[in-house]
Amino acid sequence: MNRKSVLILLLFVLFIIEGTIIPWLIPYSWQTRLFPHLVFVVIMYFSIFENRYTGLVLGIIFGLLHDIVFYGAIIGSYSFAMGFTGYLVGVPSRSRPMPLPMVLIVIILGSLLLDSTLFGIYSLFELTHQPYSWAFVNHIIPNLFVQFVFALAIYVPLRRQLEIITKRRSPEQKS
Repeated sequence: MNRKSVLILLLFVLFIIEGTIIPWLIPYSWQTRLFPHLVFVVIMYFSIFENRYTGLVLGIIFGLLHDIVFYGAIIGSYSFAMGFTGYLVGVPSRSRPMPLPMVLIVIILGSLLLDSTLFGIYSLFELTHQPYSWAFVNHIIPNLFVQFVFALAIYVPLRRQLEIITKRRSPEQKS
């Protein structure tokens, strides 16, 4: 089986884990505040180490899955936010490889951009009436922490696999 197919299968497994096992692991008092986006962290890795267009497509596909399965208030909000952020995260890595601290900073900024974009969309359509400062402290910061820890935990194995995929392709296929 192709390595890229295995990594996309990993995204589906993480999507299922995000909806089934993660809610059991989160304490009851935090279940309305903490929504970690583990799939999105892996999509950002795809965008950084492989191709920003891959991050865009995977962000749109898995964002649409999030919209349909978890958050049905507006179809397309997660799809837009994940695709847009997945594309933007891949832009700085186009020029040269990034070291671990820079990758983690980009992932934190990408997670912040995703949650802020979703807050903006929900505010625009009046699905939330809380101020941004409240959402930042109660939702965005806890999500950033969980996503940072997850990104740090999967950095080495995922980077190795993505570098193997990237090296196997020819230079004209990479762009």
